[in-house]
Amino acid sequence: MAERKVRVRFAPSPTGPLHIGGVRTALYNYLFARQNGGDMVFRIEDTDSNRFVPGAEEYILEAFNWLGIVFDEGVSFGGDKGPYRQSERRDIYKKYVDILLEEGKAYIAFDTPQELEAKRNEIKNFQYDASTRGMMRNSLTLPKEEVEALIAAGTQYVVRFKIEPGEEVHVRDLIRGDVKISSSVLDDKVLYKSADQLPTYHLANIVDDHLMEISHVIRGEEWLPSAPLHVLLYRAFGWEDTMPQFAHLSLLLKPDGKGKLSKRDGDRLGFPVFPLLWKDPKTGEESRGYREDGYLPEAVINFLALLGWNPGTDQEILSMEELINQFDITKCSKAGAKFDYVKGQWFNHEYILQKPDAELMPHFQKILKENGIEVPDERAQKVVELMKSRVNFIKELWPLCSFFFEAPTTYDEKTTRKRWKAHSPKQMSELLEVVREIDDFSIENQEAVVHGWIEQKEYKMGDVMNAWRLMLVGEGKGPGMFDITAFLGKEETLSRMEKALKELPAAPTE
Repeated sequence: MAERKVRVRFAPSPTGPLHIGGVRTALYNYLFARQNGGDMVFRIEDTDSNRFVPGAEEYILEAFNWLGIVFDEGVSFGGDKGPYRQSERRDIYKKYVDILLEEGKAYIAFDTPQELEAKRNEIKNFQYDASTRGMMRNSLTLPKEEVEALIAAGTQYVVRFKIEPGEEVHVRDLIRGDVKISSSVLDDKVLYKSADQLPTYHLANIVDDHLMEISHVIRGEEWLPSAPLHVLLYRAFGWEDTMPQFAHLSLLLKPDGKGKLSKRDGDRLGFPVFPLLWKDPKTGEESRGYREDGYLPEAVINFLALLGWNPGTDQEILSMEELINQFDITKCSKAGAKFDYVKGQWFNHEYILQKPDAELMPHFQKILKENGIEVPDERAQKVVELMKSRVNFIKELWPLCSFFFEAPTTYDEKTTRKRWKAHSPKQMSELLEVVREIDDFSIENQEAVVHGWIEQKEYKMGDVMNAWRLMLVGEGKGPGMFDITAFLGKEETLSRMEKALKELPAAPTE
């Protein structure tokens, strides 16, 4: 038999924003597909109409577009195996429900929620299975005529999968190996509900994966308990030869304590758990997003890729191309991965350092405009060049470098006490005149002239530079002094020095 083409799918439910754990699942699917020359399908699982949230589907698509995860077919991408939205596939699912019923591999159950609850109260650890189905109201216990009459009368029912006990079910998992479970512990899962004429996740998933020729199902470990049922469903339909290979990914865990990562952890510790900002259409509540918080998409991808997998080397910065080349699904960790959000900030810092200044400049220009500053692009880009090594996010630039655009109105008290000494007014007055006489205001010429003057006067370099920085910046921060003065220009440098000499103490106590 010819080797199957690799085809994976990511199939979210449009019930709200996409969790960062879902993004990682999609990323691993994408890396696996690209590495194997395969396709990635985008499917929407919207059979639970009660949980549908307007705008969620568009949000998910926008998130992947920002992250650079590209689908080959599916909702909004086209393809010849659609429809790719489950709510548009009712007739397809009904056909396969009928096949199972006709072959006696499923049955119709009329038990009401009240009857099921009563049975749970009557039988400890009750589940609907081979040991209990005989005492329930279903097509296995009711006469055929009564079943037909109930259906004709519009009585609501569900279709349950008939699981035979005593069989060892094997789930071959690329990450966890051969997972074995007895069919006796499984219940007769609901596959279809007459109330909305829609299948449940279990049936829809299997039918869609088969018809869309999905070769590998890479999903979170929370779906591992349902894998044996899915294996049995593939067998029931006679699709063993097309059964996909499974890979169940470990959970993303809280940064501290135990349990899986939640939005509350992000709110508590100050980091996003969604790729984009999300505004709840019902409550209006806003949740932070990685994009709006200032993360670069490449940094988010790199960070997520290494949560539960690594290339087996010390290399941490990997481009998408390198991730595709090196990714190995079988080397993914079985244990959960702690969500080290501080490491995520480090990744963003590293990608800011790598990013061309011209690409970062528009983001900084936006921040400047928000603060009422209008400057040419080359001026904004120069500040990015000088200061980006000091930040994890572009938005952090403004408080660090506002002095480039606004003269100080006050002088930091602590810095003044430490750096403005008794001899500072005299030295700075002399330096003012030295600067006034400089015609070539390039960094190199300024440095030569000022250093020459300091050596000639036998002043301490630190005393001069620290006092000068206080005059121009207002505190003890910023890049090299000649980078600052070259950016400010001669006129602005002199203006700030003259103002500082008037406002800083004339003769402070040592």
